[in-house]
Amino acid sequence: MAGKRKRIGILGGTFNPIHLGHLLIAQDAMEQMALDRVKFIPSATPPHKTAEALASERDRLQMLRLAIRGNDHFEVDDIEIRRGGTSYSVDTLVELRRRDPKADFYFIIGADSLRELHLWRETQQVVRLCTFVTVPRPGFEAKPVVDPRLDAASRKRLRQHVLRGHSCDIASREIRSRVASGRSIRYLVPDAVTEYIRRQRLYQ
Repeated sequence: MAGKRKRIGILGGTFNPIHLGHLLIAQDAMEQMALDRVKFIPSATPPHKTAEALASERDRLQMLRLAIRGNDHFEVDDIEIRRGGTSYSVDTLVELRRRDPKADFYFIIGADSLRELHLWRETQQVVRLCTFVTVPRPGFEAKPVVDPRLDAASRKRLRQHVLRGHSCDIASREIRSRVASGRSIRYLVPDAVTEYIRRQRLYQ
């Protein structure tokens, strides 16, 4: 249909490393929100996480590319790495909308991260630039902390879309810990990523 707006999902994070939970979340969001594709956007320097044991930008990008290889609906976007410095979502969304003004963006976020939204830079602007899609997390209610900077309409928008289906409790820090202690990470990350971690001797 002429003039149809694209629906693009955004899944950001350090991806240190990417794991099967990330891929399941992206697939669930794509199906349930009728997205045309999902962008995986690795951060340069995350604003709310320590950079402890952070693999290089090159390695994290390569693991992402290996993980999504063969899926035409998934793509890696290095926008934050190319920009450098601390990665703020508001800057990324502004740039993505400038690049692709005929697209609607759907920001895929874990319920745990949603609870920290009041700590983000320019939260009101972020909410206006995209639609939030919340991923349930064990032990976290899928609603944000009340942020006095948000108007009522923005608070309502944050609660509109909660994914159903797979709740996959895999954490990148667990994978790094298992690698460091010589335990298997099979069935936690794609085989190609396992091989890359082994070959590059990451997280050891």
